[in-house]
Amino acid sequence: MTIDFLHFTPGLSLIGGILIGIASALFILANGRIAGISGILGGLLRPQQGDVMWRLAFLLGLIVAPALAYLFIPYTVPTIDADTGTLLVAGLLVGLDTRYGGGCTSGHGVC
Repeated sequence: MTIDFLHFTPGLSLIGGILIGIASALFILANGRIAGISGILGGLLRPQQGDVMWRLAFLLGLIVAPALAYLFIPYTVPTIDADTGTLLVAGLLVGLDTRYGGGCTSGHGVC
């Protein structure tokens, strides 16, 4: 295994990890829930009263935060060596597996 030192960003990775840890801890302290993306998205499919706005805000933050980071932090575009069909099948399998496993790594692993 070799490290691609051209794209190696340990400082930004450390900061990102710390922010994810703090956000996860605050989320569970404030809501008593694990911040798992599949569970948050799945809750929108069967919405309960008073449960929709925070889920939408959370998911919107997942889109807005990288968009804002794009404006201020230079990055390189990753290369994905797979065709569209493979990516679609892989995405569906991940979605099915998170449902079958009771959540995804963002909830189980981080929290």
